[in-house]
Amino acid sequence: MRITLLLCALALLGLFVTSAIAQSPVDGKWIAQVPGRDGQTRETTFTFKADGAKLTGTVSGRQADRPISDGKIEGNNLSFNLVYSGGGGEMKFTYTGVLSGNEIKFKRTREGSDTAQEFTAKKQ
Repeated sequence: MRITLLLCALALLGLFVTSAIAQSPVDGKWIAQVPGRDGQTRETTFTFKADGAKLTGTVSGRQADRPISDGKIEGNNLSFNLVYSGGGGEMKFTYTGVLSGNEIKFKRTREGSDTAQEFTAKKQ
């Protein structure tokens, strides 16, 4: 009986360890105060899921959740695009970031613009 309990406990421990190892440090929700057009910041939630070198997820702000595209992870560096569609056409933003612990330092550029905005997201 004790051997059976010990084997079951070891099997459960193995499942927990495997699950913890499989999760990427970028997975989960990240919150940032992102600079807006009017100079004010807006709270934005980034939800990421890594699958090897591929990054998927959404960006949530005052409007709807928007899916990211072309997401990549290379070491501690990540990048993705976000496309906004509206009455004025389409705007594409490119995000690049560096993961360090529970922070990602981002740089965001808009297609057709030389201006970059920097901000930091923190893991929740």
